[in-house]
Amino acid sequence: MAATQLRLLGSPRLRGLFWTQFFGALNDNLLKNALVIEVAYRDSGSSTDTEIIVTIATALFILPYFLFSATAGQLADKLEKARLVRALKLWEIAIMLLAAAGFALGGTSIGLAVLFLLGVQAAFFGPVKYGILPELLGSDELVSGNAVVEAGTFLAILIGTIAGGLMILMPHGATTVATSLLAFAVIGYGASRLIPRLPAASPALRVNPNIAAETWRVLRYANQNREVRWSILGNSWFWFVAVAIVSQFPNYARDVLGANNEVVTLFLTINSVGIGAGSMLAGRILHGALSARLVPWSAAAMALVGFDLWLLGGAPGGPELLGIGAFLGALQHWRTAIDLFVIALGAGVFVVPLYAIMQARSEATHRARVIAANNVWNALFMVAAGVGSALMLRLGAGVIDIFLAVALGNAAVAAVTWPLRGGVRRP
Repeated sequence: MAATQLRLLGSPRLRGLFWTQFFGALNDNLLKNALVIEVAYRDSGSSTDTEIIVTIATALFILPYFLFSATAGQLADKLEKARLVRALKLWEIAIMLLAAAGFALGGTSIGLAVLFLLGVQAAFFGPVKYGILPELLGSDELVSGNAVVEAGTFLAILIGTIAGGLMILMPHGATTVATSLLAFAVIGYGASRLIPRLPAASPALRVNPNIAAETWRVLRYANQNREVRWSILGNSWFWFVAVAIVSQFPNYARDVLGANNEVVTLFLTINSVGIGAGSMLAGRILHGALSARLVPWSAAAMALVGFDLWLLGGAPGGPELLGIGAFLGALQHWRTAIDLFVIALGAGVFVVPLYAIMQARSEATHRARVIAANNVWNALFMVAAGVGSALMLRLGAGVIDIFLAVALGNAAVAAVTWPLRGGVRRP
């Protein structure tokens, strides 16, 4: 199956979409982290000011998914998808030119405006990206195709996050970041030219300009199909878990483990590599079967390991924060790292078959709108994870209590989906 996944990556049907998505995800995260680090190190404000900027930046990036997903789904169903992707990548180049101006002028407000525009571009790209996969691949290739795209996406997220933080702190860092953003956007557009052109799914569709009404309409439509409904909820739970855990890495490293930002970067690396590896593992185990049988097992694994992470607690804090060398020099910290890797691995195994089932069980004429509904639910769950974590911390809970709450949630998901563990191949 690994050979099949590599063959798909090299296939003319998938490679254009893969690299378009890869460089898009890389750019999104490079820009976000560069902006946050620049604010943190350039301005003399408090850490609270930086946290406010991070919160605003996250909100501005997620908000477009609520506002524009329904419209994006309609356009993706109505128009030829490869052509729409190319238009969106040209839009990204224009956004990166504005980002370059923002870094040159040193204005945070421009950077935040760019993040919002990039969120709009991402909201329009999502339905096209996942809607075109079933058109490019056979039904027995969907799981492997989603595995490859998901693994590449999280690798790109990792590279972009680390590169953004490193580049902006270099001499002439703003120029380096701006040049890189523009270069990657141009490369992404070049990759989009490799995506095969296919007939539009529903060319006669009339786009409804009423965003609120259309959003409600696509949510109701996606809810009608039982398999699609549960796939969307499972997919959204994946993002809930990811946001709840990853957003706490800085607090976990500093306040619980007494470690510095090097260890935060280590945790981010573990998370991205783990999800990528889990994505590929799901494709390898399922051998192309459209089955949810791995969902309860992976949820149970995340629950057990999350509970172990809670049992580990913290380590006595020393006078100085631990660097990555000192952190890995302590045996108990290896257990922490392994737990985080297994959670990420389980998350990758969990989500890949759900993406494939959602795509395969959606009608071709409405598939992009179903993906749009999925994106709205994803955004809701991500906001819920952020708000829920903030409330727990506000009420006096610790970071490891958040990890316990997520573990209990995973246990509930495993219990609800347990009858699926013996699932059979669905053609």
